[in-house]
Amino acid sequence: MEISDKIKKRFNGRIFDWQENSNRRAYFSVKKEDIFEVAGYMFKDLGLRFSTASCTDLREGLEILYHFSNDPKGEFYSIRVMIEDKKNPQIDSLAPIFPGAEWIEREIWEMLGVKFINHPNLKRLLLADDWPQGEYPLRKKEN
Repeated sequence: MEISDKIKKRFNGRIFDWQENSNRRAYFSVKKEDIFEVAGYMFKDLGLRFSTASCTDLREGLEILYHFSNDPKGEFYSIRVMIEDKKNPQIDSLAPIFPGAEWIEREIWEMLGVKFINHPNLKRLLLADDWPQGEYPLRKKEN
């Protein structure tokens, strides 16, 4: 069974908006409450490597993409999560599953203000110590 089939079967009903841009690249969305379980399955059970995460400030919320790779086959799977509450954006940290998430979650927290629940060391990484608290350089200005 292909990895995409395993993911779809395991999380039937909790995955939406599955897109395959090529035979080696898939994107799919889950609710933020499901990210810890889905990412854990992909990493621990399917043996996919966590590559990185990215976050974008969109009109409808803060979108995080978690990128995983199946290195032997050159395949990539990206989990899309939308955090709609821009005033108090929170999501479970993936660092308890794989420590490689620690630094990118710190960067997203610092640059966009997403609080990663249960992160072991959520402190500044890039900005100066005197950077104003509550100001996030990559957030759009509210009109």
